[in-house]
Amino acid sequence: MKLELSQLSARHPAARPGAGPAIRDLHLTIGSGEQVAVIGPSGAGKTTLLQVLACALPPSAGTLQLEGRLPWQLPRRALQRLRGRLFLAPQVPPLPPRQRVVTAVLAGRLPAMTLWQSVRSLFYPTDIPAAFEALDRFDLADKLFERVDRLSGGERQRVGLSRALLSNASLWLIDEPLSALDPTRSRQAIGTLVDVARERGATLVATLHQVDVALAHFPRIVGLRDGQLAFDLPAAEVTRERLAALYDQFEHELRGEVPVATPEVIQTPQPAVMHCR
Repeated sequence: MKLELSQLSARHPAARPGAGPAIRDLHLTIGSGEQVAVIGPSGAGKTTLLQVLACALPPSAGTLQLEGRLPWQLPRRALQRLRGRLFLAPQVPPLPPRQRVVTAVLAGRLPAMTLWQSVRSLFYPTDIPAAFEALDRFDLADKLFERVDRLSGGERQRVGLSRALLSNASLWLIDEPLSALDPTRSRQAIGTLVDVARERGATLVATLHQVDVALAHFPRIVGLRDGQLAFDLPAAEVTRERLAALYDQFEHELRGEVPVATPEVIQTPQPAVMHCR
């Protein structure tokens, strides 16, 4: 799926009244089947960008085109069908705590199911082997029938990523998927996402705090700073000097330390968005 952003601006959905846009005057084109990592310090607008791309947040200015179509000008049913081709994985997966892992993973197929099929799947999972295979790619096959509330934070993140492998989406939007994973699991998870997206020809856009992982696995890197495009380059051309400028006054994040929230992003928590229809 091809993405085109022209002079696009958008406000964070949980921004305080009077706050400025989280992303401003953004020009960006991502070709069908590309794998792109978006990096930048806290408050750069990375999550807001993904919400706009997922058609969960309308732009306040400028335009977004998905395969040449303007999503917010489509009729409601056409917009719903388009959303069914998008997969958004938030940093904290919205997994019901008492749900079995197999059911949580198979939920990646909900956009392609009828209402009756989706209700039936809650009680009688329809493709257990496919869920097992997806979990196995993230080294979680032994958790197939566990309850979600018995998983660690990192395991829940990997369950959320496993959903992408079950979806029929042509655009994967992955928000900070490694925050609860150790370095080994981080490399495995990102390697799996990039490899499967490339195999299927899906467009993959992932926001990452782990700059070293982004540079190692993604051919193209987009740097955001204060809601604006700092650079858009092949990974091999992202120099230490560019990274130092991007993370100026946020050097702890560049070193891989836990990000510190800035006043602009200390907001009332909002429900995570994951489209099912």
